Amino acid sequence: MSIERTYTCAWCNTVSDGTQLSCPGCGISIDVRQTVTRSGWIEMPGRRDMAKIQFGNSSLQIEGEFVPVADFSLSPSDGVYFTHHVLLWMDSQIKVTTMSLKGAWKRLFAGMPLIMTQAQGPGHIAFSQDNSGELIALPIQPGGAIDVREHIFLAATSNVTYDWFSTNVWYTTRNGNERETHYPLGMFMDRFFAPQTPGLLLIHAAGNAFVRHLAPNETILVKPTALLFKDPTVQMQLHLEYPRGGNIGWGILSSWYYKHVWLRLQGPGRVAIQSAYKHMEENGRQIVNYSPATYVQW
Repeated sequence: MSIERTYTCAWCNTVSDGTQLSCPGCGISIDVRQTVTRSGWIEMPGRRDMAKIQFGNSSLQIEGEFVPVADFSLSPSDGVYFTHHVLLWMDSQIKVTTMSLKGAWKRLFAGMPLIMTQAQGPGHIAFSQDNSGELIALPIQPGGAIDVREHIFLAATSNVTYDWFSTNVWYTTRNGNERETHYPLGMFMDRFFAPQTPGLLLIHAAGNAFVRHLAPNETILVKPTALLFKDPTVQMQLHLEYPRGGNIGWGILSSWYYKHVWLRLQGPGRVAIQSAYKHMEENGRQIVNYSPATYVQW
């Protein structure tokens, strides 16, 4: 009598028999114990150098550990799309074209227009973020979607559709007659969706990556720039914390002291964060308007 084994990857939810050394969906090692903190965060397990992931008639190989490279071997029937600044090298027979996107597409990266590009096999093409960290391969099952913070997307297979939406997480500060609107999460968030066939999404995490599964109505606070991705079922909004001495009144928050700006996330669904994130500068200016938010005074 044979015994059927199943292993569900805590990162990408791919179900396999657990007999392989790596998850067939995202490539992380599965022959080690998962590291889970008491807070419920799961650290991304190690991935073997040169880990290989199969999709369609093509494959992805993740090469290197400190500044990893995503090396795609594309068949003639498969393709990928990516932002123009992450392309590292490619075979000369790969066909590369620009990709039309939603709306007027006025997104910027480092002050320059962000151009989405697509590549069609056959041949090899490789991408890198030119930063240390981890490459995370996320399989998307038919009908599934993943929301990703802007500028960490690396590449996706052509059967994954792409869209973007406003984060609606912002606040406006005032200094005299001068007003400035801040977007701690960025103005937009990317959504990747697999309509009919399984797809593969690749993102770059700075430092170490952690994932947590939120129960229905369970909430956590994370630094906005630490967020990597979330399931669309996870709701988000601004959360502000003030030390005593600040004033709260008339629906307006004001303080000349240090304030903490958080992102409040509410389940159900997955939330992933990175340990190396950009700190937001505190200018001590009065907040005069903000998106839907919760707040607390110490």
